[in-house]
Amino acid sequence: MAAAGPIYLYTGPEFGKRNEAVDAVKAAHKKQFGVIDEHSFYLLETPFSEVMTILQSGTLFSDGVCVVCKNAELIKKKDEIQMISDWLKNPEPSAILILVSDEISVDSKLEKLIPTANRKKFWEMFESDKLPWVTSYFSKNGYRIQQGAAKLILELIENNTQSLAAECSRFFVLFPKDHEINEADVDSVLTHSREENAFSLFRELANSADAAPVRLEKGLQILQKIRLSKENSSVMIIAGLASCFRKLQDWHKRGEQAIPQAMLQKQYRSAAKVWTMGQSAAILAVLASTDMEIRSGGSQMEDVLLQKMLYEIVIKNGAQLSTLSQEY
Repeated sequence: MAAAGPIYLYTGPEFGKRNEAVDAVKAAHKKQFGVIDEHSFYLLETPFSEVMTILQSGTLFSDGVCVVCKNAELIKKKDEIQMISDWLKNPEPSAILILVSDEISVDSKLEKLIPTANRKKFWEMFESDKLPWVTSYFSKNGYRIQQGAAKLILELIENNTQSLAAECSRFFVLFPKDHEINEADVDSVLTHSREENAFSLFRELANSADAAPVRLEKGLQILQKIRLSKENSSVMIIAGLASCFRKLQDWHKRGEQAIPQAMLQKQYRSAAKVWTMGQSAAILAVLASTDMEIRSGGSQMEDVLLQKMLYEIVIKNGAQLSTLSQEY
């Protein structure tokens, strides 16, 4: 089937399926044109005019061009949308543009330029779909996993298919296929022998045995390790922390019933000593505010904003520095 046009729009927080859709478009383009130049840009870092220059100029050394443009929600200026509109009137036959955003929607004028067949929103999985996804992923790879172990994985890993697939795949290297994965295996692999991530960061921030300045220092060290790792996306760090603080709110409401996994109850019992229900809500507001600041402020301020976020979480218990300017 012929493509509906040379431009695509994939939005939403389900990174795994969204990336699969991008890869499918690339594969189809390669099949049609052969060797292609692939480019990927973040609009937080690259002016959109540079993206359009590549699309309009084509290439001398390959058969086609594919440009993936992330942070598409930032395309709002009249001249930027006009550039796309003008390009679509007479595009290079072998050039395609794939617009990607973690947001659900983009500017309506931009969206109207993209054929309906080339637009798709990738929503997070429903709660009822998450456990079947994990058990099915293990089964498809020839492994068995206990239900409690699968639930623990969902508590420890951000629930998008990209993160889940990456972390679940680690078990296939560490265990033989005749071994049934249990909770102790999950605790060992994802808690004690994994790289740092948002969930290990939360665990350190929530350690009530340490004073706040100590928790902040350890948290900043973990944040630095995360930022130097492959999974260094600020979006994923903030989303992971937000997931933890929503669980903490649930713990304040329902106690141990909120988190049936015994291995995590100790962690949330400690967290509940550090932050009250109200402070948890305030911290979720801090996380949302930081996410907005990073998206609008550019990558040059990203690390500073993340460090400020940890200070507001640990030292100020959710009070934002912007509201405390009289102290400085």
